[in-house]
Amino acid sequence: MTDVLHHTARAAESGPPSVPTFAVIPGEQVKKALEGSERQVVELVEATYRLHGAGESVNPPSYFLRFPDRPSSRIIALPASIGGSVRVDGLKWISSFPENVDAGLPRASAVLILNDHDTGYPFACLESSIISATRTAASAALAADWLSRERTRPTRVGFCGTGLIARYIHTFLARTGWSFEAIGVHDVSAASTEGFCGYLRQSGATEPVTVHDSAEGLIRASDLVVFATVAGRPHVTTPAWFDHNPLVLHISLRDLAPEVLLASANFVDDVEHCLKADTSPHLVEQRTGNRDFLNGTLNDVLLGRAAPPRDQPVIFSPFGLGVLDLAVGKYVYDQVARAGRLRLVDDFFHDLRRYG
Repeated sequence: MTDVLHHTARAAESGPPSVPTFAVIPGEQVKKALEGSERQVVELVEATYRLHGAGESVNPPSYFLRFPDRPSSRIIALPASIGGSVRVDGLKWISSFPENVDAGLPRASAVLILNDHDTGYPFACLESSIISATRTAASAALAADWLSRERTRPTRVGFCGTGLIARYIHTFLARTGWSFEAIGVHDVSAASTEGFCGYLRQSGATEPVTVHDSAEGLIRASDLVVFATVAGRPHVTTPAWFDHNPLVLHISLRDLAPEVLLASANFVDDVEHCLKADTSPHLVEQRTGNRDFLNGTLNDVLLGRAAPPRDQPVIFSPFGLGVLDLAVGKYVYDQVARAGRLRLVDDFFHDLRRYG
């Protein structure tokens, strides 16, 4: 593994500037900074998981802002801090408004604020929907790699949910060495399915693509299953659909009924974060009164403290950690800064005098 975290930290090693500055990094710059960097970002995410597992981070619970007059919508705050060599604090502020889709807008939007480790001053605001999708896809690709190292490597991938996150996950898999004999897709939205198939063609994917009319058909035909839906409650309830012991990336967290998890080996990114907010793992804990169904975290697998079995379905359920957003956001900031393309907001901080 390359020393990505040390590399991305070097821009800050000289210490904070004498006068704090504030930069705004729009989505186009974020996109350009991340294009073609899939392998580096996966390494960065792995290193961040290791830092988090070693206690070199602060990642408090996410805060959900909900609205009585808009029950389907929410805005989530993910505060976090990374120590080690990265030394950055910050906050991701991400909204989910499903009704946007009917108006032709993406469901989710986000910004990321980066704060200086030594002064606490915010030094950048980044458009973060791309960062969020990138860190999610990198985490999925990392998990797919490590959770299949002691098992037969999957050759048939199926995507249940075919929106933006599914596209990013496919991109990260394809650009980090994965190839498949077949690709399956299933979505309740025909338009989303059509869009995903169009993306596959444009990306140069040559595998045969099958559109399944049911989640069961998709699952039974795939040995790597990616759930990337907006499901609010479990809709996959039959453990027998997983009798062929696939590897499951349960990215959307609420697709699988407790019965499915109880018949599988289960890995999460962070136990305390994942077992809340009525995620599928949280529903299992509520039903059983314990956490015995968990086999460990992804970091446990990285460190060799846990290993996925070969004779069970293996499910990875990541809640999504703010430290990953910080790491990827800092990587983007450093790339833009090194290119001399930071858009600084003059006099953002109105009065920097210290009164005696």
